[in-house]
Amino acid sequence: MAEFKRLSDVVWVSSQITVAELADAAAQGVSLIINNRPDGEVEDQPDGSEIEQAAAQNGMAYIAIPVGHSGLSQTMIDEMAQALENANRKVLAFCRSGTRSTFLWALAQASLGESPSALIGAAQEAGYDIRPIEPMLEMLAAKARD
Repeated sequence: MAEFKRLSDVVWVSSQITVAELADAAAQGVSLIINNRPDGEVEDQPDGSEIEQAAAQNGMAYIAIPVGHSGLSQTMIDEMAQALENANRKVLAFCRSGTRSTFLWALAQASLGESPSALIGAAQEAGYDIRPIEPMLEMLAAKARD
């Protein structure tokens, strides 16, 4: 079973979730599932359409912002920021290990003006090291302040 790790009061991340785990997510107050994993990355992962259907059956919205081997883009950061700004309750983002979701969350939050050091600290508390993207976080946060 995937462990949901807290990044903020609203955002949680996890490794790959299963269709069966969506009922548990809904019971924990999750209202939005964000899939940061491309379909077909490995053979045994459920397709995004299966996760989307199960999310809907459990009363949750679903957004796919897949982060593949080509990395993160400004479009992905903007989509994540918009999804988080529009979320009215708890959000669960997932990928293979939770790392891509955490990176994308931090970049989106920095683009909204959040403190890079606070983002790094929150990620560390959840067990993720995002210090390698600190320069990008600083740049996005500075741009948001301008």
